[in-house]
Amino acid sequence: MKRAGFYFGASLALLTLAPPASAVTLRTVPCEGGSYTYLLETPPGHRPKPAILLLHGAGGHAHDLLVPWQSFAETHDVVLIAPELTNQRSFEPIAPAVFRCVVEDARKVAPVDPRRIFIVGNSMGGYLAYDAAMFQSEYFAAVAVHAAAIDPEYESIIGKATRKIPIAIFIGDRDPLVPLAGVRWTRDRLKQAGFPIEYEEIEGHDHHYEQVADRLDREIWKFFEGHPLP
Repeated sequence: MKRAGFYFGASLALLTLAPPASAVTLRTVPCEGGSYTYLLETPPGHRPKPAILLLHGAGGHAHDLLVPWQSFAETHDVVLIAPELTNQRSFEPIAPAVFRCVVEDARKVAPVDPRRIFIVGNSMGGYLAYDAAMFQSEYFAAVAVHAAAIDPEYESIIGKATRKIPIAIFIGDRDPLVPLAGVRWTRDRLKQAGFPIEYEEIEGHDHHYEQVADRLDREIWKFFEGHPLP
C-alpha cells in the first residue's frame, strides 16, 4: 500500500492552479514532527457546515480533487479541505493522525460540523482513505473511495476500526491500474467484517476521477448525507 506526505515550496503554485472560488486559502499545520500544507475552501456564513477531506492520487496535487468538487461544494454549503500529498513511505505510519491534525486546523477558521466530517480518496488517496477510516473511525463520519483497494497484505488494518464506519467504493470496469478483483475482495472483506458498504462498478470508466466527477460528486454526497456520526 502507498501512503502519503506533503510537498513543500508549492504554496503559490497551488493557489494559482486552482480556479477562483469562495474563500480558498492555503494553510500549513505542524503535526507529527513535520509541517503539512493544504488548501481550504470555506463557503460564506457561520452556520456549522459539513466538511470533506479530499485526498488526491500519486504524483498529483491538492487542487486535483478540489477543482472537481468546487461547484458542488459552493451550492451545497460544504467546506473542502485538500492536503498536498506525496508517496513517501515515511508518511505511512502517521497519515491518519496528520489528516486529523489538518482537519482540526481547518476547524479553527471554518465553521465545521464535527458530526459531518467526511473523506473522499482517489487512487493513492483512496488507499490513505482506508487507513484513515480504520484508524480514525470515531472521528470521520463516512468515507468514499475511488480507484483503490486494500492490499491483502494490509488486511489487518480492518481490525483497527473501533466503529464500523460507512464506506462507499467506486471503481471503473476499465481501470488499467487497479484490478477489479482486488476491489471486489476489499468490498467483500469489509462486508464480512460488518462495515456498511455501498459499491459501484462504473461501466466504461477508467482511472480518472474528473471524467465522472459530476455524477460521482452527487452520488457520494447522497451517501454522506445519510451517514453523519451518531
